[in-house]
Amino acid sequence: MTEQQTRRISPRSIGTSLDRVDGPEKVTGLASYAVEHAADDGVAAPLSLWLVTSTVAKGRVTRVDGSAALTHPGVTAVLDHTNAPRLAKTDNGELAILQDDRVGFRGQVVALVLAESSEAAREGAALVEVTYEQQPHAAELREDNATYRPERVNPDMETDTDEGDVDAALASAEVVVEQTYRTPYEHNNPLEPHATVAWWEQHDGRDVLTMFDSTQGVHGVVQALAPMLGLEPDQVRVRAPYVGGGFGSKGEAHAHVMAAALAARTTGGRPVRVAVTRQQMFSLTGYRTATISHIRLGADADGRLAAIEHAVQEQTSVVREFAEQTAAPTRMMYAAPNRRTSHRLARLDVAVPSWMRAPGEMPGMYAHEVAMDELAVACGLDPIVVRERNEPDRDPETGKPFNDRRLLDCLHRGADRFGWGDRPLQPRSRLDGDWWVGTGVASATYPAMRSPGNSARISSLEGGRYAVAIGAVDIGTGARTVLTQIAADALEVDPADIDLALADSLLPPASVAGGSSGTTSWGTAIVAAAQLFRADHGDTPDPGLHTTASAADNPAAEEFAFHSFGAVFAEARVNRWTGEVRVPRLHGVYSVGRVINPRTARSQLIGGLVMGLSAGLFEESYRDPRFGHVVTQDLATYHVAAHADVLDVDAEWLEESDEVFTPMGSRGVGEIGIVGTAAAVANATFHATGVRVRSLPLTPDHFLTT
Repeated sequence: MTEQQTRRISPRSIGTSLDRVDGPEKVTGLASYAVEHAADDGVAAPLSLWLVTSTVAKGRVTRVDGSAALTHPGVTAVLDHTNAPRLAKTDNGELAILQDDRVGFRGQVVALVLAESSEAAREGAALVEVTYEQQPHAAELREDNATYRPERVNPDMETDTDEGDVDAALASAEVVVEQTYRTPYEHNNPLEPHATVAWWEQHDGRDVLTMFDSTQGVHGVVQALAPMLGLEPDQVRVRAPYVGGGFGSKGEAHAHVMAAALAARTTGGRPVRVAVTRQQMFSLTGYRTATISHIRLGADADGRLAAIEHAVQEQTSVVREFAEQTAAPTRMMYAAPNRRTSHRLARLDVAVPSWMRAPGEMPGMYAHEVAMDELAVACGLDPIVVRERNEPDRDPETGKPFNDRRLLDCLHRGADRFGWGDRPLQPRSRLDGDWWVGTGVASATYPAMRSPGNSARISSLEGGRYAVAIGAVDIGTGARTVLTQIAADALEVDPADIDLALADSLLPPASVAGGSSGTTSWGTAIVAAAQLFRADHGDTPDPGLHTTASAADNPAAEEFAFHSFGAVFAEARVNRWTGEVRVPRLHGVYSVGRVINPRTARSQLIGGLVMGLSAGLFEESYRDPRFGHVVTQDLATYHVAAHADVLDVDAEWLEESDEVFTPMGSRGVGEIGIVGTAAAVANATFHATGVRVRSLPLTPDHFLTT
């Protein structure tokens, strides 16, 4: 495998709205998702696996009685901590299930039921009797218990930063905004629940585990499971040809994946199939932690910041630590000579939090952008003017120049399109019948990331065609389509001449579909392999030639700060009698480098806006601290935006190309759409009503105070 320094490519297909290459399979029902897969020919039909989960938040399992379950027709086995296969390593507390009698959170896997059908497995699970020695637990995030300082925050950032003298600058500031902002627990709810099919075989005298998994990264599943199972990576094969969404929750292997592997270990080679229920997803497959952001802004009377402090409190699990980087965007967003950020955690007896679309950036920018709106009000200024006056000429965090920072272009373009110039400065200025009407704005940002360790393989075929292989996963974002376009341009052929293979851990390694880094990382590797192939074999190669290469590190990363930016504009209508909030207009303008495929990019950006709208108005998981579980564990009580809530939502982008960052000129679009959106809606509700709400969601009760 060769590391290749990639060069920019001339776009031919890139920038065009190529139809999704997997569209026909999806609309005709031929696309097979995780639980629809079977093992290779000649292997028996899969057994169904049902997860039995803990009903206490902390304690020990004293007895698991599966006798009644084993008498139920179709049930073949009950596994618990006394008879489940042993793991070679148990350092990942989320995955180390059924290895001892300890219970770390309510909803933890405490037993498995195998049966000939899913119905039998479910009935069998209901018959399993589990008794516990219950212990006192802590399951409530409070300001007085979030005091633990993690070593790092996701993905590998400094926990705290402190530059200048924040306290002195605040003491001498003409205008000070000092407020606390809160975001709730939120749960990823992709259309396809998490699911896995697993079976064991013997190859050349070695055990081999094969899986179909609904995952955002097949290689990540291998890396997580193999050492825990005492296997080499080449003894685990994971495939994910079609995935029905993830929003970050499928970025890591969760307990159900290990459950399938352990259960399949006991079946003599027969496959095992598990589908996590919608209710179980609220405890087993990750979620966004609640956050408490204490923000202090100090500025002069003209709104120019002298000091920014963002102190975050959130939670992690005693089972496995996850620290969200909520204050990270505050470090680089606006110019101020004195800046301080910190993260503190409450270590609770709860399920393990994980990634959810724009982890850190979404809740952190909500707090910061509402605070900036409050600063504008305190100074009597237009919110866009305040942002203009605090535009940095370099990255405040690193001191590096921005390679491309076009936030003001996004703000000005959005303002023109939205009709911002007609906006009254004073809140509560417009009443339309029974509805107060207002508008709000918020900035968006997301780091431009290229993940290391990505490789691609190019093979020449008959008739001038090429096979392109990389172990990336398309979770519904359009990766198959844009990677086909990138490969076609790099090889100077039509997209129809590309046969793209994805989502198999036997293919060259690829990073997770997350962090808005997929297209940039995988596409750069494909370009590197294509350029090396053509250098070695020419423009008209004979069939049967192969080249595998990975992209070299980008030397410009040491020279520039790479970020994408955007501006979100919202109109809110708040009913004067009921407090009901409606958002008839929600528009975003973004600077994200060159857009590979306008159709798929627009889908991603609008999806982010809708998800941000949903977070702003509805989404809230409620955990009952008395029992440690999420009460709102279904889509009847965990509310999300529906068709009637999504009205005029639109997204556009600036025409540009960032070829310093990638040879395609792109920077990634998957997550920036959600960033700042809830803040724009919150700021619009304040402008409509004069009522400042500093906690999400913006439910009607907040607006019934006047």
